[in-house]
Amino acid sequence: MGNTENSSYQLFDDPIRYYNAILDDIHAAGEYVLLQMYKFSHQAMGVKFRDALTAAAKRGVEVKVLIDSWGGSSIPDHFFSELLEAGGEVRFFEKIKINIDIFTRSHRRNHRKMIIIDNIISWIGSSNISDYNMIWRESMLRITGSLAVKFKKVFLTDFNSYKKYFRYKRRLTRIIRHGDMEILRDVPSVTRQKIKKRYEHVINNAISEVVIITPYFLPGYNLRKVLKDAANRGVDVKVIIPKRSDIRMVDILHGRYLEMLYNNNIRFLYFTLHNLHAKLVLVDKKVFSVGSPNFDYRSFRYMHEIVLLGSNPDVVKLIEQFIEKTEKLCEPFDYEAWKQRPGIQRFFEWLLLPLRHML
Repeated sequence: MGNTENSSYQLFDDPIRYYNAILDDIHAAGEYVLLQMYKFSHQAMGVKFRDALTAAAKRGVEVKVLIDSWGGSSIPDHFFSELLEAGGEVRFFEKIKINIDIFTRSHRRNHRKMIIIDNIISWIGSSNISDYNMIWRESMLRITGSLAVKFKKVFLTDFNSYKKYFRYKRRLTRIIRHGDMEILRDVPSVTRQKIKKRYEHVINNAISEVVIITPYFLPGYNLRKVLKDAANRGVDVKVIIPKRSDIRMVDILHGRYLEMLYNNNIRFLYFTLHNLHAKLVLVDKKVFSVGSPNFDYRSFRYMHEIVLLGSNPDVVKLIEQFIEKTEKLCEPFDYEAWKQRPGIQRFFEWLLLPLRHML
């Protein structure tokens, strides 16, 4: 992108602000609105989006909505009735079924979050459409420019295969290049994890700094190794996580990794204001990633995920500003205090370890 076209970027952290911005984009849509979410609330914010989508469909805009069946399991059957009557299409990705593979298959969820409007506007990032995250710190990138056309192709692939039993196909993870940026996609696979492998590559090549912002930090062996190797060769490796996320079991379990990584010169910062749900990576203030995956086993192994990765200087600048603002709301990990944690917490760290791939 960058030098190839006249594009603009905005990075939002406040759900109220970007919800309003997305709603404005939907209200102004003239051709189509494509919306893909892991979770979609049937409460106040979901109602606002549903009504905006319905109004768009009534004025002749093509409206397609894809929601993961797990994330949308609480939505009443009649919730989208008026939208459907107006010509909109709503699909739920791979409904949960009882079968021999239910334990692992139920975790193969579509975790992507995208909105594409009129071949010109695309949104990608961390946030679902819900009421419970209204005070969380998120990361949603708004892009104006022809990259929307390429995001549209990704959306339509998911939309058209929403109820098919998943089988890995190379075309589903083919890298989509656009100037100085790439769209990277992962699909459920134990061995083929394109986003994770790209993270390993850019961290292996880091010269001065690696910053990771994630709500859930449960990195596998290879990621732990490249992080330790980078820190031990003098790279400033910094991981920013919430002091208390919305999943307490993950907060307990990541304690299994803190001592090992801290003693290998990796710095941890705890976001203290409320929950931090942003998902960003920045390496050497040159290479960025923004998108849907958490830094954990489950995202890389079982989920359909998507990131925008590249070196566009405008996006890098926005992420730098995001990190700077986030750090002001953090406190450093207190290793000495952590060593005095209660015995019951140590016990649950051990007890939960076999479940690390599923959390």
